[in-house]
Amino acid sequence: MSEPSLSELEAARDWLHQQLSQVGDFRRGSVSENWRKCGKPNCACAAPEHPGHGPRLLWTRSGGHGKTVGRQLTAEEEDKVRAEVTRYAEFKAITERIAEVSERICEARPAAARQPPSAPEGEKDDMHPAGPVAG
Repeated sequence: MSEPSLSELEAARDWLHQQLSQVGDFRRGSVSENWRKCGKPNCACAAPEHPGHGPRLLWTRSGGHGKTVGRQLTAEEEDKVRAEVTRYAEFKAITERIAEVSERICEARPAAARQPPSAPEGEKDDMHPAGPVAG
């Protein structure tokens, strides 16, 4: 199978940019469902077979410097936030693909012979490489 041409790679990149524009709202992180024991000795959750209070829905993400950022979600927010987290995975996959195609474009594009622009005849000043200097 032959390598795609430069124009095919550019068309692929344009298509990926179009896909990226359609991702919509997204957020990093994950949604988890947790059950917790409250610690009160007379509460039903204190029994060994009791799972604890819950479910408690949490959205969390890495906040940098080893810290986790997040908040508790309401039941009404769960579907929305899960969809946004899923769209972030789509965003990441598309941007990774754009980077791969862009690298292939960079490799396929010929290096242009770089020559400094020349000044038209009669305008060149021996004292200044760009031409006459107003004085």
